[in-house]
Amino acid sequence: MVLGVSDFGIYNAVGGLVAMFSVLSTSLANAVSRFLTFELGKGDVEKLKRVFATSVNVQLLLAIFVSVIALIVGGWFLNVKMNIPEGRMGAANCVLVCSILTFAINILSVPYNASIISHERMTAFAYISIIEAALKLVVIYVITRVPYDSLIAYSVLLLVVALLIRVSYGVYCKHNFDECTYSFSMDRSLLKEMTSFAGWNFMGNAAWMFNTQGVNMLLNLFFGVTLNAARGVAAQVEVAMMQFVNSFMQALNPQITKLYAIGDLKNMHQLVCRGARFSFFIVILFAIPICLETERVLSIWLNVVPEYAVIFVRLTFLSILSTVLGNTLVTAQLATGDIKRYQIIITLWGLWVFPLTWFAFKMGGSAVWAYIIYLLIYFVMVFIRIYLVKDLIKMSWKMYVNDVVIRCIGVSVIAGILPALTFFALSNSIVRFVLVFVISICSSIPIFYFLGMSNNERTAVKQFVMNKFRHD
Repeated sequence: MVLGVSDFGIYNAVGGLVAMFSVLSTSLANAVSRFLTFELGKGDVEKLKRVFATSVNVQLLLAIFVSVIALIVGGWFLNVKMNIPEGRMGAANCVLVCSILTFAINILSVPYNASIISHERMTAFAYISIIEAALKLVVIYVITRVPYDSLIAYSVLLLVVALLIRVSYGVYCKHNFDECTYSFSMDRSLLKEMTSFAGWNFMGNAAWMFNTQGVNMLLNLFFGVTLNAARGVAAQVEVAMMQFVNSFMQALNPQITKLYAIGDLKNMHQLVCRGARFSFFIVILFAIPICLETERVLSIWLNVVPEYAVIFVRLTFLSILSTVLGNTLVTAQLATGDIKRYQIIITLWGLWVFPLTWFAFKMGGSAVWAYIIYLLIYFVMVFIRIYLVKDLIKMSWKMYVNDVVIRCIGVSVIAGILPALTFFALSNSIVRFVLVFVISICSSIPIFYFLGMSNNERTAVKQFVMNKFRHD
């Protein structure tokens, strides 16, 4: 851990404080992506241009507004309420300012990112993501060499990376998509429609933000920055894992929306189920060996493993699995545009995480309760999503439960048997570590193929692999 446990905890706590304000931009981002993709499916080029121009100007105003509010409210909370080690408040304030500016830049990137995804230019998206990852690795190397405060240097350099990536997205979109030309105009009727959509979507995003970054603040208030460091490690694992899933989902989500736009509900249902299953398989492929060998993985990755980091990482993987079970249902619901009832019910249920976690901490409970409560609430939420979305897209709930939930749980149990037997049969050593990973991957892939896929899916995968070999 290049920053050290204390500084990493500060960065995670302060960054989480700023991230709480991203609930507004996330709501609008979902609206922009949905409307762009829907109009592409419809083939309405003129309306597509109006959607882009309106979304860019809305995001610009939002970036200014949220940045000012975040600076005022966040500055007060950081300096008055948060538990920051003595002598590090100046660095923490620098992190706050850089995080706010990075956040504003990311807001302005939303319409461009959405355009790339809507046009399904995943190669470009992948290349820019690789560049971003490479630049962040350079940042980590640089802060070990510069004779300055590493926490301040880290925050400033991440701000520079965000700016470079923003420019990259803008240049690519301007040269490849006709609608991505900036104009200071807003379609009032479209703005009203997008704002209504974003407003209802805001509710669900707000609940999620309280359940993640809000809980992060609770950990700081009750346990200090060391627990924030442990949660930060788990959060990095989650981000890395979700990048794999999101890369797959970014190719899938536009197709779900476009199928709904043209009224092809049968193929939409199949894609919704297939996307959820495949997302689950991607996560479980990594989850089984990492959860078994968490201690060694973290000891290899970090110089110092923060207390609670091991259990946090394991519970994080379970939480990710619960989330991906319902991810495509969220996409399907957004595609319909009819989200009012869905968001009210999902928000009311999801909001239980924050107060229950606060109550558990207040009663002297361990920090682990934050993850246990989140996991239970979000697992039940999968079934609530099924119930709410089935009527919107006219899909049988039995189809989703049988084809996704039951099949995924069954496959994961079977896939975990051989790696678990290997783990418990051998003593702790590098040999066991390697064997657990090799056996897990080699046994899981055939299980996913034969038990996790339908006949049509196996045929499609076989054809894809054969075409790749012929091409090579």
